[in-house]
Amino acid sequence: MTMRLIDRRVFLKAAGASFMASLSPQSLHAVEAADAVFATAYQRRDGAYGVAVLSEDRKIVFSADLPERGHDVTFDPVSQRAVVFARRPGTFAVVFDHTERKQPLTIPSIDGRHFFGHGVFSPDGKLLYATENDFENAAGMIGVYDASDGFRRVGEFPTHGMDPHELLLMPDGRTLVIANGGIETHPDFGRAKLNLTTMKPSLVFIDRISGDLIEEHLLPPALHQLSIRHMDIDAGGAVWFGCQYEGPASDRPLLVGKAKPGSDLTLIDMPQDVLGGLRNYVGSVAANPGAGTVAVSSPQGNSMAIIDVATSEIRSSLSLKEVCGLAPDQSAFMATTGTGEIVDPKGEAVDMQDYVWDNHLLRIM
Repeated sequence: MTMRLIDRRVFLKAAGASFMASLSPQSLHAVEAADAVFATAYQRRDGAYGVAVLSEDRKIVFSADLPERGHDVTFDPVSQRAVVFARRPGTFAVVFDHTERKQPLTIPSIDGRHFFGHGVFSPDGKLLYATENDFENAAGMIGVYDASDGFRRVGEFPTHGMDPHELLLMPDGRTLVIANGGIETHPDFGRAKLNLTTMKPSLVFIDRISGDLIEEHLLPPALHQLSIRHMDIDAGGAVWFGCQYEGPASDRPLLVGKAKPGSDLTLIDMPQDVLGGLRNYVGSVAANPGAGTVAVSSPQGNSMAIIDVATSEIRSSLSLKEVCGLAPDQSAFMATTGTGEIVDPKGEAVDMQDYVWDNHLLRIM
């Protein structure tokens, strides 16, 4: 999606002198030389949490502290601001400006809600949409925040499912696609899963203006424990999604699928060695529109796979310990791991041992 990426020269021009002056000479050179910039949450080995902006040569060029563990980041190319969301069942999101023109701002969840770790801006950057849990009613909600008025909460609408996780804006700029994982949770029980026998995961398309349900895609009843979690959109507008399976560990259900408004949801067949390597858990999904590929990762299985969009066949697979974060870079993908590694498209790694990179990596330019 073009709205998720910005040109390097536009970024540097918008960043201004204050941002450039704040960087060390090494970091300044890294930003100027970079063809891409990425954002991710992390935990340091000393226990502190934060969010970082990385250059393509795998250097930290900006960081900000977080009160607890973060999960995913969304970026608004209009204002140059980003938002990092707390990991479920966290009750904060932090707006940060890596150009350092504005101080970080914390968005607290309202009473009776917590965040699910994901959000997305409207095309004009004026509204922020976040997946939330109405935990007393076990209902998924989308919270709507006015980015032009201090991120004041101005409304909400249902996700028509339970446990909404990632949401994305479709290329039409109006339709949201939302992954309802189908798992009931309540903050009184931490991260415990309360309804594994009655799960009902779904992928839904919703009008972000009216909140109306456009389409709902359900998995077959036999796969009701296949929780839909993470997604990305390819150049043709198809939504690729990854799942985590809550059934018996000995089962080997298909874990990756795709859907498109007006078309049926389909699951992608994989060779058994690749599917088994994912260990019933897909932690991140990233599309590379220019390369015609989608990558999926599994920190549980220490593996990632790259899928050809046109044929749905596996192009390659890689063993990498605790790999999860993925983002398009050149003709392949940048990856981050829970062991502190940042791996470039050539497979070359930088080991930043003081950092545990979180599940997601977002390309912001």
